[in-house]
Amino acid sequence: MTEEHRVPGENLVRKIKEIIREGNVRRISIRNEDGKELIEVPLSIGVVGTLLLPAWAAIGAIAALVTNCSIVVEREEPEGEADQYPVSADPEDGG
Repeated sequence: MTEEHRVPGENLVRKIKEIIREGNVRRISIRNEDGKELIEVPLSIGVVGTLLLPAWAAIGAIAALVTNCSIVVEREEPEGEADQYPVSADPEDGG
């Protein structure tokens, strides 16, 4: 599942921290106004701390250089999500 957020450069770091706090984030990509990917940061449980320090530095530098950008967030599907939408029974196959 992916989602996209458009933010001004000065709000980039704040928005990314907010997204990470929401949880279930697998990967974050930052793109400029033209859609060109500037950085992609894979995330996993437990990596959000000190291992992301170099990524935070890069994200801060990007935020200083771009006026507007988009954050593409790839989230993990919650367990059981596929079971939430039952398949309707087809009257022709005896269901």
